Amino acid sequence: MLSVSGLTKTFPGVRALDGVDFTARAGEVHALIGENGAGKSTLIKVLTGVYEPDAGELTYDGNPVRFGTPLEAQHAGISTIYQEVNLVPLMSVARNLFLGREPRGRLGLIDFGRMHREAEEALRGLGVRVDVRRPLRELGLGAQQMVALARAVSVDARVVVMDEPTSSLEPREVQTLFGVIRMLRERGIAVIYVSHRLDELYEVCDAVTVLRDGKVVHSGALAELDRLRLVALMLGREIQDVQEEGLTQFTGAHEATTEPVLQAAELTARNRLHGVSVTIRPGEVVGLGGLLGSGRSETAKAIAGALPTDSGTVAIGGTRIRTGSTPAAIRAGISLLPEDRKAEGIVPGLSVRDNIALAALPRLSRLGLVNERGIDEVVDTFIDRLRIKASSPLQKVGELSGGNQQKVLLARWLAMHPKVLLLDEPTRGIDIGAKAEVQALVDELAADGLGVLLISSDMEELIEGSDRVIVLKDGTAVAELTGPAVTEENLLRAMAADPAEPGA
Repeated sequence: MLSVSGLTKTFPGVRALDGVDFTARAGEVHALIGENGAGKSTLIKVLTGVYEPDAGELTYDGNPVRFGTPLEAQHAGISTIYQEVNLVPLMSVARNLFLGREPRGRLGLIDFGRMHREAEEALRGLGVRVDVRRPLRELGLGAQQMVALARAVSVDARVVVMDEPTSSLEPREVQTLFGVIRMLRERGIAVIYVSHRLDELYEVCDAVTVLRDGKVVHSGALAELDRLRLVALMLGREIQDVQEEGLTQFTGAHEATTEPVLQAAELTARNRLHGVSVTIRPGEVVGLGGLLGSGRSETAKAIAGALPTDSGTVAIGGTRIRTGSTPAAIRAGISLLPEDRKAEGIVPGLSVRDNIALAALPRLSRLGLVNERGIDEVVDTFIDRLRIKASSPLQKVGELSGGNQQKVLLARWLAMHPKVLLLDEPTRGIDIGAKAEVQALVDELAADGLGVLLISSDMEELIEGSDRVIVLKDGTAVAELTGPAVTEENLLRAMAADPAEPGA
């Protein structure tokens, strides 16, 4: 129904797709998977007319095509459900369902009565009962996602693309979605299903294509691929004999004689975390392992107060702090280096000096007056200690290399003299030299008694840099690896575990 051959798409400094071949057949649910940066989103945007490819052929229903806009793709019969709901919050549920194709009466005016009736019928078929006259923004995120699903399947689509469609859904809604997917398959519609949840893939998908670094590394029937092999393909690892010794079911706190500096217990956030517990002792580096979407970043943000939780506690040095409050976490000695340094970390238009001093300003001010000399001393100290390469402290941080931007962020939080440092992908997007410097710095900080939580998609970095590794899957801690058990084979096995299997 829809296929691409030799597809290439390049952005400044990166080749997002490199000779990709992909085919979605009528009446088939085809999984498209890969870690961050694999090329999934770019491929979807080429298929749906958001991007024009640099090279390659796109064929739809047997005919060569080029979609110049998403509207052209929609008119051709390609419908997309995005992870982030892309509807109009201020419009009614019914208007969103029929946006751009509203039923009209004899005079060309919108037939609201008919639109409301058909909207209610479409949603009722998905088990959703809401007042379709209400603004969409008044619905919960899960209900909004179901409206997006109803819109996608109510058009005369021949290909439906689903990008992480269950990320905001309750278990009951997930089963409704799966029922819709099976119905689409029976109607001969091709479904392209993007998800990081292995359980879902094996429940509803027929075929799978694995992308890594913009290339197809595997394509074929999903049933012929076991979970361990699938995870290994995504991560680019070779499967060796899996050692089970030392791999234990997650039971909570790790026994040790040193008093913990951080105790996070039973952290739960709706649809994101399910009773995750993390304990870190002074001088210990605890790794968080898991595939994309397993809940690693959410756990760090929950500890740092950046993600509101429904339940659970966080304590520093045995003293509980208020959860869901970033200021309270910072005051207690928790510092978070976020995964996306450009969106959540640096302020590119400000200088290196201002970026480093940002968090410490309250401590370096008195009666509203900033201690400029104190700031200079702090900034000079950390530029020297972290070997930050800049023409001067007044250079804009946005002009620095990725590795030096990461060091500036580290300097900002080290200036706060934290007790616990949460590092989310600290070496992503930086060169090999800077990566080695950051890893050495983490070892040095731990040796000085700082508690460190390390999140990394680089398995070697996680294995070599961690004393213990807690493995997450779908927002739940499923295993803990300690000492000699922290191996690549055990990590792969834990990530790929099937909960339906005994002992999994």
